[in-house]
Amino acid sequence: MASQFLTQSPTSRKDLYQQVTDTIMRQLDTGTIPWQQPWKSDTARLLALPENSTTGKQYRGINILLLWASALERKYASPEWASFKQWKQKGQIIRKGEKGSLIVYYDTFEKEVDGEVKNIPFLKASVVFNRCQLKDYVPSLSPEAEQGSLPKRLSLVEAFVQNTQACIDYTGNEACYVSALDKIYMPSLEAFVDTPVCSATEHFYSTLHHELIHWSGNQKRLNRNMGKRFGDSAYAAEELTAELGAAFLCASFGLPTTEKGNHASYIDHWKQVLQKDNRCLIVAASEASKAVDYLHTLQPT
Repeated sequence: MASQFLTQSPTSRKDLYQQVTDTIMRQLDTGTIPWQQPWKSDTARLLALPENSTTGKQYRGINILLLWASALERKYASPEWASFKQWKQKGQIIRKGEKGSLIVYYDTFEKEVDGEVKNIPFLKASVVFNRCQLKDYVPSLSPEAEQGSLPKRLSLVEAFVQNTQACIDYTGNEACYVSALDKIYMPSLEAFVDTPVCSATEHFYSTLHHELIHWSGNQKRLNRNMGKRFGDSAYAAEELTAELGAAFLCASFGLPTTEKGNHASYIDHWKQVLQKDNRCLIVAASEASKAVDYLHTLQPT
């Protein structure tokens, strides 16, 4: 039986940061990032946002990426996860020999700093299992049946974008967010083309999601350090945040996510960022979830 908790002491937390980063690096090497799968494939359901089967709450930040990585690698068709103990409390049995998947969270320990006792955060690990690993697992409805038709999903996306009241100019030649003007520039829908993994319309909204995440970071909103030029560390972290936030938004609407620009340069960019700082991914994923949460607060209740 897998241990339910894998606790990293404060002195070994760097190893856990590296373990998380290595997991995503493997996905980069196998070509499954940015989590593109043909919509008609059996694995399309894998890109749903993972949720805890007991609490019903969706996982956040880096845990979304870790569970997506496990789902893609092992071809799990369910977005439901829970610990061994949680499945047991529901009367469910994990199949013999099944391996759990890593998730992480922050805990604190007390440390005296300049004569004052402070709570210092450190990273801890836990193990969860997918519904597909249960002894009595039965496949559910097809992805399309559960998520609804594409036109219906796109109408929800359009309403979501409009409710943010972001200033968007659809006459641009490229997609970008200009912080000084607090404005998003987007090419028209007609400028996008179909690809093997998504339609032109899906590509359009995936790109717009990326820019909306940038828009959320303006000083009038979440006030993220967005960097000033390509190549500086803050700029790289902001791009990573926007890419992850767009992926999270796309998943919530049942849309494929697309990389920005050339695929090879996209992958190379990710690798360079992660190799320089193994904490960057966890921080960026957390900021991406905060950005998505912020955009949802702009929606009517």
